[in-house]
Amino acid sequence: MLLAFSEWVVYRLLGMSSSTFAAALSFFIYDAIKILTLLWGMIFLIGVLRTFIPQDRIKAWMARTGLMGNVFAALFGAVTPFCSCSSIPIFLSFVRAGMSLGVALSFLIASPLINEYLVVIMLGTFGWKITAAYVSAGLLLAVAAGIIIGRLGLERYLVADMLPLSSADTSRDAGKLLFRDRLLAGWDEAFSVTRKIWLWVLAGVALGAFIHNYVPQETVQSIISRTGFMSVPLATLLGVPMYGSCAAIVPVALVLFQKGIPLGTALAFMMAISALSLPEAIMLRRAMKLNLILIFFGIVTVGIMITGYLLNGLQNILPL
Repeated sequence: MLLAFSEWVVYRLLGMSSSTFAAALSFFIYDAIKILTLLWGMIFLIGVLRTFIPQDRIKAWMARTGLMGNVFAALFGAVTPFCSCSSIPIFLSFVRAGMSLGVALSFLIASPLINEYLVVIMLGTFGWKITAAYVSAGLLLAVAAGIIIGRLGLERYLVADMLPLSSADTSRDAGKLLFRDRLLAGWDEAFSVTRKIWLWVLAGVALGAFIHNYVPQETVQSIISRTGFMSVPLATLLGVPMYGSCAAIVPVALVLFQKGIPLGTALAFMMAISALSLPEAIMLRRAMKLNLILIFFGIVTVGIMITGYLLNGLQNILPL
């Protein structure tokens, strides 16, 4: 139905004839409507459900040390709809409250990598098998990297005068909210998040539409064949300096995968863009010394590369 609507807009309403550009425009309209609708609806639902969980209970879960602390922090990050930069204020509040650096970093890694709208978008594009593999790999990366950094004892590289939070804690008692208030909370969260990332989504869909219709599959496969085993490190290193939301990169990763790029390489590129970026490094400099930023970026970058190779191997073993 949605595909028929996008074709009606392009070929009937706009009166365009069959061409590569018309096909790309139809692809763009179809994916843009589908992704933005799923995005808003899922954030609204999760926003309502989140009002039933008391904030003090969440903090108590993540205050734990050891493996369980990293696991709870990563899981909490996975249900927060933030990009890498938007997660930093929460990360700083955790550190300033006395939370272990490794546990807080598990949250900071998982938050941009995995969230409800990303899962919905991936389910609608890659299918449940690849989505499950990606989510599992992202959680494992967040937990493992947090544990490694925590064991290194790098708290000495934190800046002593970290800036206070820019906004006050507005959490309310989850048990005393009216259902109307819960719906309003979900509405506000869906509207706020969608407003922040809709341009990223459209930009990603536009790039995906361009690649899908203009880049020959033979050209992409030729480029990958030249890099061979080094395609994962190359994709990761190209993605690290860039800044964007996973929601915007998913359509690009899907099209690259369809054009012949190995699954792990495409997802490593997506993970690098969403989890690490130059704007994030600049913001973290207010709380960390350069030594810690370099160690953090280095460990996560290596983890993404390992994840990419594992997913490439999984693609060869299982019919994803």
